[in-house]
Amino acid sequence: MPKKRDNRGRHKGAKGYVERIQCDNCGKIIPEDKAICVTRMYSPVEPQLARELEKKGAIIMRYPVRKCYCVSCAVHLGIVKVRPEHERKPRGTIL
Repeated sequence: MPKKRDNRGRHKGAKGYVERIQCDNCGKIIPEDKAICVTRMYSPVEPQLARELEKKGAIIMRYPVRKCYCVSCAVHLGIVKVRPEHERKPRGTIL
């Protein structure tokens, strides 16, 4: 059976076994290299209050938060898009 993707949908390479993690949205257990991870900055202070404090010279700390999603949740949340047909890997042609 032909492979759909050269990397089999993973970033593993020739590593063998990879740890499993839980999707932060649905809780599904997925391999760490297959998960789509997003790092966003998080501030515990509300944005409106933070702007006022920064005008007065205060320094508001922001913390990086790393969230990992399974493929279906990443598509649903709009983090990754479904590629158009002309950008997909060409399927075998019928002779």
